[in-house]
Amino acid sequence: MPAPHPYAALLDEIPVSRREVSVLGGTTAYWDYGPADAPITVVAVHGFRGEHHGLEPVVAHLPGMRVISPDLPGFGETAPIAGRRHDLSLYAQWLSEFAAQVAPGAVILGHSFGSIVVAAAVAAGLETPRVILVNPIGAPALEGPRGILTRFAVFYYWAGARMPSRAGTALLRNSAVVRIMSVSMAKTKDPDLRRFIHDQHDTYFSRFADRDVLHDAFLASVSHDVREFAPEITQPTLLIAAERDDITPIEAERVLARLFADATLVEIPDVGHLIHYETPEPAAAAISDFLAPAEPGTR
Repeated sequence: MPAPHPYAALLDEIPVSRREVSVLGGTTAYWDYGPADAPITVVAVHGFRGEHHGLEPVVAHLPGMRVISPDLPGFGETAPIAGRRHDLSLYAQWLSEFAAQVAPGAVILGHSFGSIVVAAAVAAGLETPRVILVNPIGAPALEGPRGILTRFAVFYYWAGARMPSRAGTALLRNSAVVRIMSVSMAKTKDPDLRRFIHDQHDTYFSRFADRDVLHDAFLASVSHDVREFAPEITQPTLLIAAERDDITPIEAERVLARLFADATLVEIPDVGHLIHYETPEPAAAAISDFLAPAEPGTR
């Protein structure tokens, strides 16, 4: 039985429609939340192995805002881009074309691996008035507090890609491994919220198209970080970081903030790499404040 969704009542009050658009010769599935005539539109990019459902708790706390949330190519309901390696260059190019077609001039938001994709796309010229990065990957994953676990993950994805297809795919979708990942990231002690988080990962963490796409995306996620692109981003940027993030320590996020021309860092206590599940309300509050129209005399 699925775990109760703690944000379901709020989500039910927000209109949503599923849509599709052709991007780079493939079909991208995306979800359009909120009023079509909202004064602010945000394109929200999910993280590695996730899909659009993962950002819904944040969307639930942004009533009145339009949020467009696609599934990345090769994940969820978006098929891979035929004939292309799914590296960071591909994902950045895809995001730029997707945003230009669906919501030109929208604010661009990325979570985790999505923060790298967003940073790469904006640095390469994606037009947006503002940038929001949630749990940004602000340092090499192998150097994080759980660097040993990351090295294990490197071996895990390498093995999944090298084994015979059926066995490799089964390993990559193994429910026990998914649960270990989920347990290692969750910080909340609320049993109901932990149950919800594990159920979300059980349900959506293995909805990748095939092991080759997954391996390509994993390599992209551990071979790059936002620091590469921060100096090239001139737009006002909001960083929403977790004080207990095991992938990028908060000290590294503070250093990252200084690499941008104009960055605001919001630190959320008592949470790790799952801000979008555990603390969506303060994250949404930070987003709303950041996007609120400036009063006379302020920027």
